[in-house]
Amino acid sequence: MTDPQPTRTPRFPRPLPALLAVLLAGSVIAGSAVLVRPAANQDRAADRVAAPAPAARVPSVDWPAQGQAAYTTSATGVLRRSGPEQPVPIASVTKVMTAHVVLRAAPLRPGESGPVIRLTAADVADTERRRAAGESVVRVEAGEELTELQALQALLLPSANNIAVVLARHTAGSVEAFVRRMNEAARELGMSGTTYRDPSGIDAGTVSTAADQVRLFDAAMADPVFAAVAGSRTAELPVAGTVRSTNTLLGQDGFVAGKTGSHDAAGGCLVFRVVREVDGRRVTVTGAVLGQRGGPLVPAALAAARDLAAQVVTGPDAAG
Repeated sequence: MTDPQPTRTPRFPRPLPALLAVLLAGSVIAGSAVLVRPAANQDRAADRVAAPAPAARVPSVDWPAQGQAAYTTSATGVLRRSGPEQPVPIASVTKVMTAHVVLRAAPLRPGESGPVIRLTAADVADTERRRAAGESVVRVEAGEELTELQALQALLLPSANNIAVVLARHTAGSVEAFVRRMNEAARELGMSGTTYRDPSGIDAGTVSTAADQVRLFDAAMADPVFAAVAGSRTAELPVAGTVRSTNTLLGQDGFVAGKTGSHDAAGGCLVFRVVREVDGRRVTVTGAVLGQRGGPLVPAALAAARDLAAQVVTGPDAAG
């Protein structure tokens, strides 16, 4: 968080408070809405926040009954959200920011593999410690070489916590320095409800909101390499072999990319991108669901995202 800055109290004409009250009354109980900048211009998204949309313009959406959810569409650029808008643990959805920071530091063009990262005995020991604690990891060996692209695949598909740490150290010299970069990037994107404490999300102190994660995923998806990795169902790694995405919605009903997350504190979480043709028009939806429970956590998040997306892509909000 940045230190608060002194502000000046603006002088408004007397009628303005009454006008603001009328505008604010247009917010919707089921979900509020703000305008967000398109993904290509997400550097100062917070600057584009506007008054809530009038009630007549907000489509009826059957939001998830628990947790938080948010979405925006290519047709309107309006960010709609539901649930208690307070920072909550986001588990491995954190790795979207990890990948975003890595690609900002060492950009890749489509078809490039990037620099090579040589794994050490210390990386193997860290992996085994995390495996014993029940964390999500991929098998590694001392002396193994992963390209940046392969490391990103290990990070985003099987959600390897051990590779999140490897990438953090390789990119910034230490995990602590990398986490500082994560929080700097969050501030640049206007993610005021987000605090990162680790690069994997295993720390329950890493928290965010569904709306912030939609902002981030929209920005991250503007990078074609990130979009390709986040949309891959499988990848081949030197030692781990074939790894598979934990997002089983990929390739179904227009789901083209996403990142899952889950642990006891976070529940089931998913950020996603859906692209579908509806009545001859292309509809793009970027969404997030957090804190889904009731059975296995990741399937709960996938089900909530599928239900939400199905309504949005065929609803008035997707038509503009």
